[in-house]
Amino acid sequence: MSKTFRRWTIDQPLLLPASVQDFVGEDHLARFVLALVLEHLELGEIEAAYASERGQPPFDPAMMTALLLYAYCNGVYSSRRIAKAARERVDFMSVVGLDPPDFRTVSDFRKRHLKALAGLFAQVLKLCEQAGLAKLGHVALDGTKIKANASKHKAMSYERMGKRAAELEAEVGRWLSAAEAADAEEDKAFGRDRSGEELPDWIADKKKRAEKIRAAQAELEAEARAAAAAKARAQAEAEERRRAEGRKKPGKPAAPPSEEPDPKAQKNFTDPESRIMKTKDGFIQGYNAQAAVDATAQVIVAHGLDAKQSDQHQLAPIVDAIEANLGRKPAQLSADAGYCSDANLAALERRDVDAYIAPGRAQHPGEGEGGGARIAAMREKIRAGGHDSPYRLRKQLPEPVFGQIKQARGFRQFLLRGVEKVAAEWGLVCLAHNILKLAQRRTPFPAALATG
Repeated sequence: MSKTFRRWTIDQPLLLPASVQDFVGEDHLARFVLALVLEHLELGEIEAAYASERGQPPFDPAMMTALLLYAYCNGVYSSRRIAKAARERVDFMSVVGLDPPDFRTVSDFRKRHLKALAGLFAQVLKLCEQAGLAKLGHVALDGTKIKANASKHKAMSYERMGKRAAELEAEVGRWLSAAEAADAEEDKAFGRDRSGEELPDWIADKKKRAEKIRAAQAELEAEARAAAAAKARAQAEAEERRRAEGRKKPGKPAAPPSEEPDPKAQKNFTDPESRIMKTKDGFIQGYNAQAAVDATAQVIVAHGLDAKQSDQHQLAPIVDAIEANLGRKPAQLSADAGYCSDANLAALERRDVDAYIAPGRAQHPGEGEGGGARIAAMREKIRAGGHDSPYRLRKQLPEPVFGQIKQARGFRQFLLRGVEKVAAEWGLVCLAHNILKLAQRRTPFPAALATG
């Protein structure tokens, strides 16, 4: 006896045309993102860029914004992959309304409005707060290293730059000398209308490479001079404070900071603003991304990014960014040992934030500089709290967020180059994370958002 199957009617026309909204369910994320963009986000900064009526009508900025945000929520970041999904995936079709932009349009829109798109982070964060997802009772801060859009093999040390530039310049010089000495012979070979001194392509390339290397050398030298000047100012200020307090620094006076770059200092030729970063999996060419995560629902309440290996200098700016985003400071803040310093503990005291920052393994840190008392007090505070101390949240909150961003949504390398653009791209990634948190708490849309 044969089994009866359901009819498979792939060639049957529809009696009535389907609506793109019917492509996905009523509770689908695509509908949520559309409602969020159309009803709750202010896109005035993006729309203001389209003042001229010349040329063909552009795609609706609200549709392009919704497409980008929905793509980031689904871990689709490449403009080519976004355009492909808009042609082939029904959930993306429901966003673009069967009128997909090509990849160049997606790429240009993101580049043109990158800063404004990243600025939507604050608006979505306010909605998260209204929905009860961000209460600032406790915030944990951590950083993660993410690869830049550049290979670490395209970097060169300051020491190697000098040698390589000299080699290239000498090679070009030798060729020019040989060409000059062979003028007569080349006239015969090339004809009277050519001088015989034209540079072949490979010589021109080597000249360009030498010029690029010399420019990178100059940048490292400028950075070294700026760092030396900053260090000299800090030493002078510390000495002035010691004199005012009647203290003397033990030992010999510190040598003046050198203005010469470290021979091992590197500059990347693909993305010069990125740096070699040490991670648990080895060294990468990348950036140091920061995220402050609220304990209520793991919403990101502030973010930052730079090209420095250390996290220490990021703490105070991130706390100030939380206040700028939500109008108030967190009651408690936890962080790992990378953020611990006398200056940071003092900064949190001034901001009236209850801090739980790992003091590190040193037994007597910074006693000569006056930082020992605060750090020792922090060590005792954490020890006294035991297993119930809020200190335990320093890893429980940010690490899952980084796991969701890197592993679940596959964001492991930036697409853009330059610290300013990369910081805005990181803002988009954090924005998508918060949209997903907001979407998870709706029934079918958060009541707090119903009034707009």
